[in-house]
Amino acid sequence: MNYNIALLKGDGIGPEIVDGAVAVLEKIGERFGHTFNFTPYLIGGCAIDATGEPLPEETVKGCLASDSVLLGAVGGPKWDTLPGNQRPEKALLGIRSALGLYTNLRPAKLYSALNAECPLRPDIVEKGIDLVMVRELTGGIYFGERGRRDGKYGPEAYDTECYSVMEIERIARVACETAQKRGKKVISIDKANVLESSRLWREVVHKVAENYPDVEVTDMLVDNAAMQLVKNPSQFDVVVTSNMFGDILSDEASQITGSIGLLPSASLGDTKCGMYEPIHGSAPDIAGQNKANPIATILSAAMMLRYSFDLEEEAKAIEKAVDEVLKSGYRTGDILGASKETPLTCTEMTEKILEKI
Repeated sequence: MNYNIALLKGDGIGPEIVDGAVAVLEKIGERFGHTFNFTPYLIGGCAIDATGEPLPEETVKGCLASDSVLLGAVGGPKWDTLPGNQRPEKALLGIRSALGLYTNLRPAKLYSALNAECPLRPDIVEKGIDLVMVRELTGGIYFGERGRRDGKYGPEAYDTECYSVMEIERIARVACETAQKRGKKVISIDKANVLESSRLWREVVHKVAENYPDVEVTDMLVDNAAMQLVKNPSQFDVVVTSNMFGDILSDEASQITGSIGLLPSASLGDTKCGMYEPIHGSAPDIAGQNKANPIATILSAAMMLRYSFDLEEEAKAIEKAVDEVLKSGYRTGDILGASKETPLTCTEMTEKILEKI
């Protein structure tokens, strides 16, 4: 089979980690008889430097014409002083909207080989961590009405949280269907004791859940969820929540697995064309030094094979290779822990994974 993939390498360590994922996909193509065609496009800070805007129209058109999209990372201190609507991060909201990507799947799994790197107590770690965050991606406060105005105490700024029944219904369906393939448990996160948008969220989630009698759906307030993630993470299987809550909680979930450099994500809509990216940022402090951990991006490529191309065996081959490399003791700097070993470079870690495929 032939697949056309748009590459959005972006800024900072983005080019390095995307190159690692491309090498892995090419290896998978050789082993399983597929051809992956890669076309690079500009996004983020590098796009601003080249075109004056974070998301050029050419990039949007290229992504829409592709079978799927692989993204590195965007942003950095070079562009931090730009107005909000001109910053590199604005491109992420724009490309998600253009592609109709309303679901973000973020698995958080603690590999047994990295138990010592988990910051939680050993008795908590022993129970394991293996959950999926299902985050609504194109609604809520990030897309609501915003601005500045004169208020009671002078100048003030505002951002509006707003969700429609339709937006909640479709993300709730994704969560329930994801749970059917896992432990058949969904915990819906909201702030229904305070927010009207959360009260609607809770009502609609349970209405949708009636269509999935084999799935247990319960509720948890977001402040309690933040606590429970570090107190008893093994209780979570599938978590569904709003855009902002999901943004925050998924980063917390990633850290308790040992390193944010290990976790992939998939942004999906109603078509097979998704966007796949590591959940970490551009790490400008190590950009260009070949120190980045490519695993999150490589696992994002595995998610692409699974969700966009229906290549389950190929996806598992990548995930197995990563697991074997970690069990063999190979580490990049972010997961080195107390080891006295010399950390692998980004390129070296990629090569070790290639050897296992």
